[in-house]
Amino acid sequence: MGLKKIPSYLMIVIGGTGDLARKGLLPALCRVKYNRFADFYLLGVGTGRVHNDETYRDFVYRALVESGDADRISRDSLDWIFYQAVGAGRLDDYKHLAERLIGIETKFQLEENRIFYLATPPNVFSNSIQNLGELGLNLSKGETKLVIEKPFGQDFNSACELNQIVHKFFEESQIYRIDHYLGKETVQNLLAFRFSNAMFESLWNRDRVERVEITVAETIGVEHRAGYYDKVGAMRDMIQNHLTQLLTLVAMEVPTTLESEGVRHEKVKVIKAISPITPADVVYGQYTKGTVDGVEVVGYTEEPNIPSSSQTETYAAVRLNISNWRWQGVPFILRTGKRLYRGISEIGITFRKPPVSVFRAFNINDIDANKLIITLQPGEGFDLRFKVKQPGEPYKLLTQSLQYKYPQMLGGMPGAYETLILDVVSGDQTLFVRADEAEASWELYTPLLSMQNPVYKYASGTWGPMEAQRLLDGEKWLTI
Repeated sequence: MGLKKIPSYLMIVIGGTGDLARKGLLPALCRVKYNRFADFYLLGVGTGRVHNDETYRDFVYRALVESGDADRISRDSLDWIFYQAVGAGRLDDYKHLAERLIGIETKFQLEENRIFYLATPPNVFSNSIQNLGELGLNLSKGETKLVIEKPFGQDFNSACELNQIVHKFFEESQIYRIDHYLGKETVQNLLAFRFSNAMFESLWNRDRVERVEITVAETIGVEHRAGYYDKVGAMRDMIQNHLTQLLTLVAMEVPTTLESEGVRHEKVKVIKAISPITPADVVYGQYTKGTVDGVEVVGYTEEPNIPSSSQTETYAAVRLNISNWRWQGVPFILRTGKRLYRGISEIGITFRKPPVSVFRAFNINDIDANKLIITLQPGEGFDLRFKVKQPGEPYKLLTQSLQYKYPQMLGGMPGAYETLILDVVSGDQTLFVRADEAEASWELYTPLLSMQNPVYKYASGTWGPMEAQRLLDGEKWLTI
């Protein structure tokens, strides 16, 4: 998370014309560049030959228009951006890429500090890494780093195979398996919140916590990802990586140091302590037609390029138990879905209720539990909910909140990709997934992929299938 000044880098974005690059990565790179947080040149790499340097700069500028950054970053200032086509991605195509990047380094007297960023579909990862390694681009006179987008594998075996290919050419210290959710300021502040405030850390255990809910809800459908999404579903797309990463940060023990290995070691321990997941712990759903934000939308199987017989889940909820001294018996419930009632990402901690109500004389026989809501988006911040007496008579308890909202207190914040790009440049791997962590997560979830769990229908614009309620043992979701 700290940043040491690196004089110059060449950022090679393989998949530089895709949706991921256009919607998130390219605008973030431009913001980092123009805020002078890091100095680098950009070489976008794509399979098509529709672009040259100038047309690719036009492409990047359109991405800036979409992201709202074009008012301060002009088209004329993008002369540090270049493009190289690699055709079908054969080794000979990558030889042209090698020649181009060496030419850029020579022209601008760069120091062979290179970041290869794989923003491609997952089925291209292995081929790209193999080509880079066989051409010797895994090593240089400076620093060479490899950034790999999620998903890292499709199951346990494929994750292990991908790790083998990566480690054939790159050391673990060079590898950054990226999960952009971990770049959010509130996620990073979770560690500070826990470990610098003794009053919370002392409550962070099975004696004081009733349950933990982690929700990542989206109002959008599959959009342009139909071909990819129908092969993976919500469990692979979100639960195995994003939500499990958040779980590890909530549940981890106090690390010996906040340096990368100390944090990542504790995260792996959490995953390995999770009990095997049974079919009763999982609920799948698939959205049907409905109304989202006042707009009528179609069901999943009516979306373009989705088979009418598809049983792919667009909603997944799973109940996990961490079998260690701190968390034994505390359910961690993860849920995610598309076309839900509203878009929100949050972590909710419900504390245990007082064992006895002392307010029975006022007909108050039950007291709601205290709750801590950590919102990742939108409106990042913390919300602690507690009871107070309502002024006057009759005697009545009200729920009040202590809130800290980043946008209100601090104004604008760096985006997740900006934070993670800076961490890659500075060599800080704290917020990136280590090889054994990726494999441990897939080892946990892979058995679910062969289970024939029913896929329940839910109307778009709701909070998902009613059947998911059973995971809470009669309680209510914090986010409804």
